[in-house]
Amino acid sequence: MTMQQSITLGVEGMSCASCVGRVEKALKAVPGVSDARANLAAETATVDYAAPASTPPASSAPARPARPGSASSGTTRPDPAPLIAALAGAGYPARVAEAVFDIQGMSCASCVGRVEKALKALPGVTDARVNLAAETATVDFLEGAVSRGEIAAAAVAAGYPATVKGAAMAEGVDRKAEEAAALRRRVLLAAALTLPVFVLEMGSHLIPPVHMWVMNTLGMRVSWVIQFVLTTLVLAGPGRRFFTQGFRALAKGAPDMNSLVALGASAAWIYSTFVLIAPGWLPASARAVYFEAAAVIVTLILVGRWMEARAKGRTGEAIRRLVGLQPRTARVERDGETVELPIDRIAAGDIVSVRPGERIAVDGTVISGSTFVDESMITGEPVPVEKGEGAEVVAGTVNRTGTLRFRATRVGAETMLAQIIRLVEQAQGAKLPIQGLVDKVTLRFVPAVIAVALLTVAVWLIWGPDLAHALVAGVSVLIIACPCAMGLATPTSIMVGSGRAAEMGVLFRKGDALQKLQEVKVVALDKTGTLTAGRPELTDLIPADGFDRAEVLRLAAAAEANSEHPVAEAIRRAFGTGPLPEAEEFQSLTGYGLSARVEGHRVLIGADRLMVREGVALGDLAERGAALGVRGRTPLYMAVDGRAAAVIAVSDPLKPDTPAAIAALHDMGLKVAMITGDNRATAAAIARETGIDEVVAEVLPAGKVEAIAALRTRFGPVAFVGDGINDAPALAQADVGLAIGTGTDVAIESADVVLMSGSLRGVVNALDISRRTMRNIRQNLFWAFGYNALLIPVAAGVLYPVNGMMLSPMLAAGAMALSSVFVLTNALRLRFVRPVMAEGTAARAVPAE
Repeated sequence: MTMQQSITLGVEGMSCASCVGRVEKALKAVPGVSDARANLAAETATVDYAAPASTPPASSAPARPARPGSASSGTTRPDPAPLIAALAGAGYPARVAEAVFDIQGMSCASCVGRVEKALKALPGVTDARVNLAAETATVDFLEGAVSRGEIAAAAVAAGYPATVKGAAMAEGVDRKAEEAAALRRRVLLAAALTLPVFVLEMGSHLIPPVHMWVMNTLGMRVSWVIQFVLTTLVLAGPGRRFFTQGFRALAKGAPDMNSLVALGASAAWIYSTFVLIAPGWLPASARAVYFEAAAVIVTLILVGRWMEARAKGRTGEAIRRLVGLQPRTARVERDGETVELPIDRIAAGDIVSVRPGERIAVDGTVISGSTFVDESMITGEPVPVEKGEGAEVVAGTVNRTGTLRFRATRVGAETMLAQIIRLVEQAQGAKLPIQGLVDKVTLRFVPAVIAVALLTVAVWLIWGPDLAHALVAGVSVLIIACPCAMGLATPTSIMVGSGRAAEMGVLFRKGDALQKLQEVKVVALDKTGTLTAGRPELTDLIPADGFDRAEVLRLAAAAEANSEHPVAEAIRRAFGTGPLPEAEEFQSLTGYGLSARVEGHRVLIGADRLMVREGVALGDLAERGAALGVRGRTPLYMAVDGRAAAVIAVSDPLKPDTPAAIAALHDMGLKVAMITGDNRATAAAIARETGIDEVVAEVLPAGKVEAIAALRTRFGPVAFVGDGINDAPALAQADVGLAIGTGTDVAIESADVVLMSGSLRGVVNALDISRRTMRNIRQNLFWAFGYNALLIPVAAGVLYPVNGMMLSPMLAAGAMALSSVFVLTNALRLRFVRPVMAEGTAARAVPAE
């Protein structure tokens, strides 16, 4: 038996959209791979892989259900070895990282062997070196294939507790910052070598005094020799990677962006070197050198790469902020005393103490203390939530006021914060349907550009003034057409948009939902727990003449004290926490209500049919009860000693922001429908109160699926919002399913988008961020494709016959670098998107397009 799993690997060497296509093609060719998605912005590849299911050991303990986003406990992790080999063969090696762990409990060489064996057995670990004297293990592993936490867990399972050594080795290491720093050093070196070349050549052309100085002091040939030496150093030093990767890709018949740079710069260098060595072989008009073009091309593209690395680093800020929310240590009660432990040493069942101002380390249940907890990092809601005994607390949230003791229930990769990070990473690595067109174009783009460049050279050799003119045109075409911007256009927007959405409490579990959500025409809502609070509340208590309201409520609460019915709970909550008299002779009357004796009084509470059966005349209360029913409330009647005492109305109240959220959805040009199993009168009353357009009531779960199909036929794509187990089929049937995060795991697992706040504000914000992200992607693609469509002909020289204009290779290199920077900068604007419907504010959403 096999099961589908996913594995994400860091990939080195991807520089443009054509690289992405080749990485995906190589991975998809591996047996067992069903799909592969490379992400240029994140420099990763996510592979869907068929892995054998392992048989879990027999146990008397019940099976533990898998948490959302986690791998099933009955499967084994895919072996990444064939994937690594495929990447290496394609010229894009998997990225290897190193981590150092403190290992406890080692006492001899056999311990060292056992630890090394346990670590090396992990798929994704390429090497492990254990030092007994230092009590450390240095592990080389493939980024994405295995995490530092899993490596530590393998050592713990072998009997040797392990923790990551030093903050620098934590999961949040900023690799992009390191890469940007390395590129900065290469840029500075290249610029220092290129500046004299540029001054000697271009200064001589543009500034007569410089030309006179060069001729009178150095002479033309010495100037050319200096330019040759310095340019060669630029190409062989800071620019070496362009040539090693570019020509290797060219030799494999799969040219990429590096190939274009290598061909362009090499052509300029080779031609200039030939002019320097053998000028007599060329006509006088063609004896010009272009060393400065080769050097400036490499330097400018390095500048572009440096700026890209800095910008790419900012695209992953949401993940780094989420990772940074978890504290590294916590105070845990062990053996009768409180000790501070690393969080990877905390086990489920441990008692954890949290002081005011501290972050909560793991998920758990409060056993003592009370406080207010800031859960904005989970829900996006700014108002702290009160926590007391029995309340759930979540890792990464901030304890604001009191001291808490709680029992850890979920630790490590099982915490809600870890699941959120995992969901965001999955969404950021997704490939949207719109990317399919980009992939088809860019996979053939580089070969087409090389063909256009060769054709340009051939045309100008036949009809142009000289060889140098043809060379300049061909090199300009090669440089201007680098498809970096095309490859970055979609993934950078996805990374920034989905990360910002997570910060607002909107988690895209499935990447394509980011695109599908902005296409919906109707939003269908479940009622209970989605539109409403999910539990009945006492809304009205109207006493009959001669009865006191407070006394009636006290008697009703006492009579309902022994009932488990939700209506009974609503009445008891309305009464409060005061003392209640003992109810005697309690009797539940199925289908009617209840009967009890309180302080000698016979109390009846139930529907009007109970009063009819018992011969109680309702009088004016009957009309008042009927009026309450029309307003969507459930009327109950109360009698004391045979006399009608009150009409009591119970309702599941709307969440406070429900009307505003529905109004905001209307403002976005959407139809709003309600699909519920509740009775038609209640549903119709809620629809009138909130302005809902369509109502489908009294339906079973299967009926919700049919209702969604009918709405899709009438209006178009449908988004469904729900929270319960009975909503799972509808969430799966809808074009986009949105689960209220306070709902059940089954509903969340069936959804495409999870709204952590439990509020319909999350629906409005999800739609808005989807529209903004897709608009951003379309802007990027328009710029990337339009830029190439416009400037390739200019670089080829189509304007030369008209006005004598030629685009120099240096300007082409600068323009190419700026196009990528523009795309990245535009995507980064999504970091500053604000929730359009924050608590207590009106919505200002992006309109439908």
